Amino acid sequence: MPQIASDWKEYEIVASGGGYKLERWGKVYLLRPDPQAIWDAPFDLFSFEKLNAYYRLDAGKKEEKWVVLKPFKDEFSISWRDLVFHLKLSKNFKHTGLFPEQAANWEKIRSLIKGANRPIKVLNMFAYTGGATVAAASAGASVTHVDAAPAMVERAKMNAASSGLKEKPIRYIVDDCLKFVNREIRRGNYYDAVIMDPPSFGRGPNGEVWKLEESLYPLVLQTVKVLSDKPLFFLINSYTTGLQPTVIANILKLALKDKANFLSDAYELALPQTDGLLLPCGCTGLAVFNSKYKGEL
Repeated sequence: MPQIASDWKEYEIVASGGGYKLERWGKVYLLRPDPQAIWDAPFDLFSFEKLNAYYRLDAGKKEEKWVVLKPFKDEFSISWRDLVFHLKLSKNFKHTGLFPEQAANWEKIRSLIKGANRPIKVLNMFAYTGGATVAAASAGASVTHVDAAPAMVERAKMNAASSGLKEKPIRYIVDDCLKFVNREIRRGNYYDAVIMDPPSFGRGPNGEVWKLEESLYPLVLQTVKVLSDKPLFFLINSYTTGLQPTVIANILKLALKDKANFLSDAYELALPQTDGLLLPCGCTGLAVFNSKYKGEL
């Protein structure tokens, strides 16, 4: 069964279909492409009367861009529980700066950190705008936030500040994730928990090429080396269409085979729609290093 993000009061999926999803972000309604929504839409999503903007895909002209129908503030915010996130439409991408389905993982991250009853150091890689960073910091962890995009790191700082976490121990690093891990290994720096959310394809600040199918397993093998003697958890998330949860589960089991007393699982993430459907949103693998852990992975 998929893990479903809950407790969103300012976000919802109104409807989906025809390769698009219609979403409400606070008072802003957006229509964005979604390759998983292959069914027919219940109505013409582009004619939704409250629609503020849609992201247009034009394969013939190879043109992708936002089309604004009803103007709204360039930057706006929504909250999940006590966390507040700043949103802004990406100029050349369909993204807003937040992935709401990750609330299911934030819940697990916070529960594990709070339940540890000890100081926890977290390494968050491909950390984007810091959803997992602020979730971990809000639970009392010290966090190292690593991403290759300076603009995303600045947005993460804003999200931490708006969530009341500006003074918390969060270290922001703009760098290629593998290079950073290799430096931490040489320095002898260790972490109790690792979170990584790698893209399907990307480039580092110096042109480093990342391809998920080729790069993920070697990266996980290296990153395991920075786990402390008393690790808490290792979480891998992926949005890559077609990557099955079992693949991530296998990677975790193989990479952590020399670590004792851990439970692992992999699961699909999903968001609920107002019509009762669930929209799939990638998958996550989670390993918890505690033989006494009784919670649901």
